[in-house]
Amino acid sequence: MKPKVIATYGMMIALAMVLSFLESMLPAFVAIPGVKLGLTNLVVMVALYRMKPADAVIINVIRIILVGLTFGNAFSMVYSLFGGVISFVVMWFLFRTGKFSQTGVGAAGGVAHNLGQIIVAMIVMKTTGVVFYLPVLIASGLIAGVVIGVLCGLVVARLPDPPSDQTFL
Repeated sequence: MKPKVIATYGMMIALAMVLSFLESMLPAFVAIPGVKLGLTNLVVMVALYRMKPADAVIINVIRIILVGLTFGNAFSMVYSLFGGVISFVVMWFLFRTGKFSQTGVGAAGGVAHNLGQIIVAMIVMKTTGVVFYLPVLIASGLIAGVVIGVLCGLVVARLPDPPSDQTFL
């Protein structure tokens, strides 16, 4: 692996860690458990738009593990990993179509993340009762995803174009 690739991974993962820490310091926007802005997803989206999809997946998985070990626990890691993987798959699919803006991709990713977490909650709790929480999580995922998508659009627009033989930042 090239040093520039390793450095880019490190920089993106470190940025995700810092954003996760900052998000943990913010007061809750609402008094509803599980509702967060998802600032670390900004890093994943920028990686999706400026790097190879495989690079974005690696950054996403490593940041979920490191953030879980640093700021969470095993359960939070499982919830985040499942939500993050589903979210990434949805965002990657929409990105590949070329028919959605960063805002649309971010909104879909936010909703998909919360859907993934509800699926994990149903499995862990062995009940479908948590489905009643879904409308709140869909609304919050949509709002947060739009914010992250808009931020991604602003960041990507300000990054210089990579050379034609390069897909890194």
